[in-house]
Amino acid sequence: MALEKVQVNIPDDDYWRRQIKCQHACPVGTDARGYVRAIAAGDFEKAYWIARGPNPLASICGRVCGAPCEAACRRGAIDQAISIRALKRFVTEKYGPESFSQETLKPIELLKRVFGAGRGRERDSEETERLASLSGFSGDFKLPNAKGEQVAIIGSGPAGLAAAHDLALLGFRPTVYEMEPIPAGMLAVGIPEYRLPRELIRAEVEVIRSLGVEFICNTQVGKDISLAEIRRRHRATIIAIGAKRSRTLPLPGGDGPGVLGGVEFLRDVALRNRSAASTLNQLGRRIVVIGGGNVAFDVSRTVIRQTGFDISRSALRQVKGAEVHMCCLESLEEMPADDVEILEGHEEGVRLHTSLGPVEVVRGTSGAITGMKFKRCLSVFDEEGRFAPRFNEQEMTTIPADTVLWAIGQRADLSLIEKDSGIRLLERGGIEVNPQTLQTSAPDIFLAGDLAHGPRLLIDAVASGKRCALSVYGYLTGRKLEPRFNSLHLDLKGYKREADYEKLARTAIPAASVEERAASQTALVERGYDGALAVREACRCLDCGVNTIFDSEKCILCGGCADVCPELCLRLVSCDRLAGDPALAELLQARSGGADLSGMSAIVKDENKCIRCALCAERCPVGAITMERFCFSSEWAVANPT
Repeated sequence: MALEKVQVNIPDDDYWRRQIKCQHACPVGTDARGYVRAIAAGDFEKAYWIARGPNPLASICGRVCGAPCEAACRRGAIDQAISIRALKRFVTEKYGPESFSQETLKPIELLKRVFGAGRGRERDSEETERLASLSGFSGDFKLPNAKGEQVAIIGSGPAGLAAAHDLALLGFRPTVYEMEPIPAGMLAVGIPEYRLPRELIRAEVEVIRSLGVEFICNTQVGKDISLAEIRRRHRATIIAIGAKRSRTLPLPGGDGPGVLGGVEFLRDVALRNRSAASTLNQLGRRIVVIGGGNVAFDVSRTVIRQTGFDISRSALRQVKGAEVHMCCLESLEEMPADDVEILEGHEEGVRLHTSLGPVEVVRGTSGAITGMKFKRCLSVFDEEGRFAPRFNEQEMTTIPADTVLWAIGQRADLSLIEKDSGIRLLERGGIEVNPQTLQTSAPDIFLAGDLAHGPRLLIDAVASGKRCALSVYGYLTGRKLEPRFNSLHLDLKGYKREADYEKLARTAIPAASVEERAASQTALVERGYDGALAVREACRCLDCGVNTIFDSEKCILCGGCADVCPELCLRLVSCDRLAGDPALAELLQARSGGADLSGMSAIVKDENKCIRCALCAERCPVGAITMERFCFSSEWAVANPT
């Protein structure tokens, strides 16, 4: 009987990049492995530079990033992923803009401190200097040229801030128009303070302001100033307004008092609006939040903390012991919310009801809400993974309620788009955009963030803003930019790992007690790692940039490497069992000279099992195995510069 074929790949640069799963998964290409290993080595400052290099909002991401790097982390296949986001927070708290007082610093002093000018940083963390070099703006971080061309950015959320940051480094003069009274968009009015401190947001914004970016707040484009006027004043315009309106469903009883949008509710709470205080007075004891994502938990947990607001003692007595019921279509396993949100929400008193579909907002004779009616959801997705919920119409449930809050998604307000703008709108909403350049049908108008690709993670918005800035650069200068990858293999002589690193359990992130964090809107939930805990957690990293490289000219096929491997990720197989792309067939033909492949052997490695322990290299009697670090970075460069 023929043995099963073994699928193999011939490694190339793309293969090695994909092995560093955390960096490959990051939309801005942050070398998470690099800063995690720097923390493990005790070099916290180097770790900060690596984290900050490609990410102008590194400090914010250290608190609230969705962390696709953690989702991709190879360690997660063994036990639990590395706490990459928490490690980023640890180093940004030490060296980021939130780590020092900015009031006494002049803009140039602030920039030098944040960017570490003259500190001899690692080259692969200096994206800011590479961007600046495209416009001839010195890496010494002198203040940008006040004569640079003007670019408008509508919206100061993560996409708008990232675009403004990079455009300033590219020598332009960005002006950011924000409808809210403070910069930062949904970062400031959509994420609760218990997750993201407002002083940290202000610190990040101040760095961008120091680059020469002008912020004009309390100005809604389409109302306080027209898009046409914006275009008249600026050579190019980026629309990065985000999705700031709650989606709802047209249900019986859904129109009327007591039904609120979750995003709007969070905004009012964040801005301490008096209307928010009035709303809180009227929430009653029973609140139903509809939705199963992180925003739904933000809304639910914010309601629980409402006693921290500046409202009357009678109102406090009224809502004491309030019940917050969170209801969603998905089962517990299908919910899009992060596990930590589900756990912390449960600890704080959120009552979760899964597999329920909303049917009706029930009202009494006076018009006041008395309950929310649901039907049982049997499944959310069809066999092909498409959203197609099925319900049991006979199984109904009514949850008593005084207020209903929607948190099932968000949409953008496109009222700023004028009919004669030349911007083509899509039939189902949204704006037509080139997915590569982020340019609309109006050549001077670009999109970034949610408008460009739909609601995604914070780090996706940052990546979108950065890419949009480069497209604007190409449009205004006529210099086409293209991505270039830099890669390097380093032979690691005497490579060693920390003792028992493979046995270390994930280090829990210290957090405040339920009583402490539920006391107010500003009491932080996560307290973060100290130095000892950060180093311990960082030591768990498998260092996926390190690879076992085999020299076939030296190998004697003794099998010692396979015998010593603790994870059984190495094995010797006959070459006639190998299967792969045409390049593999060509290689085997060249090596065999046409001879019978069954008489030849190969060493096959399962990358997903390898923990980079180096025991195979130590065991090899002929030195055919070396441990080599693969490093890569990407940058945008002018194509065919003259």
